[in-house]
Amino acid sequence: MQGCEKCMKMCGTITLVLGILFLLRDLSIWHFWNIQWWTAAFLMMGLGKVGSQNCKACKSKK
Repeated sequence: MQGCEKCMKMCGTITLVLGILFLLRDLSIWHFWNIQWWTAAFLMMGLGKVGSQNCKACKSKK
């Protein structure tokens, strides 16, 4: 993904949060939603793409 600093930071934060949630799920500390990691990854990629398409800073980099 190529984007502005703001979008890259936001995607990194979302990735970190999802990673922590799935780690807690794997350690049987917290059970949530019953979704697989690849579903979350595809949702995250889609949200990142939609977000960067609507960001003026990302559009100006192209």
